[in-house]
Amino acid sequence: MMRASLVIIIDDVPRDGFSTNARLAQLVERKALNLVVVVRAPRWAVFFIVLPLRHVLVIVITHSPHYPWLMSCVTFLRPSSQASSMASFRVATPSLLFCLFFFSPPSFLATRPFGSDSSKVSLVLYYESLCPYSANFIVNYLVKLFEDDLISIVDLKLVPWGNAKILGNDTFKCQHGPYECLLNTVEACAIHVLPKVDEHFPFIYCVESLVYQHKYAQWESCFEKLGLDSKPISDCYSSGFGKELELQYAAETNDLQPPHEYVPWVVVDGQPLYEEYQDFISYICKAYKGTKVLKACSELFLDAMQKGGGNKHFYPVSYKEEDVILSLSAQMQQMKMAASM
Repeated sequence: MMRASLVIIIDDVPRDGFSTNARLAQLVERKALNLVVVVRAPRWAVFFIVLPLRHVLVIVITHSPHYPWLMSCVTFLRPSSQASSMASFRVATPSLLFCLFFFSPPSFLATRPFGSDSSKVSLVLYYESLCPYSANFIVNYLVKLFEDDLISIVDLKLVPWGNAKILGNDTFKCQHGPYECLLNTVEACAIHVLPKVDEHFPFIYCVESLVYQHKYAQWESCFEKLGLDSKPISDCYSSGFGKELELQYAAETNDLQPPHEYVPWVVVDGQPLYEEYQDFISYICKAYKGTKVLKACSELFLDAMQKGGGNKHFYPVSYKEEDVILSLSAQMQQMKMAASM
């Protein structure tokens, strides 16, 4: 039978070491738990960890000039009643050295040399403003970049075009009708007028929140809510410049390789996530090669360690109109063939 695990995270270890108290030890033994201790030390140090328990895994994540992000693990054996803390440490040391050289850390902890902060992880969202799945992703998932400070390592780009089609003479048709073309253009103007992501994302989040609530006709209320001057964005839209921005986004979307199949279409460091797009944070953590310790990535690692990997998730998407028609046509053909047999 599998044993349940208790995970403890320690942000640093005091100079006099770390030890479990008797109450915790009794709880772990009585419940037959595996105890996992994760130590996140900002510097390389030698320290004592006294854990008088049988089933203990200690993971040490530390930073040093020679080994940028080093993860080590050690399984502590139960010491005898007469054993001292130093004896416990001597028993553990061979396992520690073994783990230092043979335990491979997850890819998102492997980093470049100390002192060099890598370039940010690129994340591009290709979407359309009235797609319910795009709105849900922006409002309930993408916003987490700003809540957990992940945005500090992410170069986020929003491309509001999606499954729209160019008809000729620089005119286009949007999947969810003319109002979507309007909001796509308004959001393109917001990105142009407010070029910094921490400036234009709140506006787009506000508009998409109204889409999510089926109140998108009230999108202009976002100017007042955010204390923004509406004139620059309105001028961009009414002057026709917003249309030029949309045609640029159309070209960028249509040049995607591999081509986008639906929206939301999320690309991390050039790799599309397909229907796993809501798991984008795990892909960011894997792609990040910098030195910053991120809470969201640590939590993902611990969750994966407890679950043993877990299954992939697939989330709803909005396909291109022609793909839906072709799919329906194929299904109808199959039904006709089955009926004639």
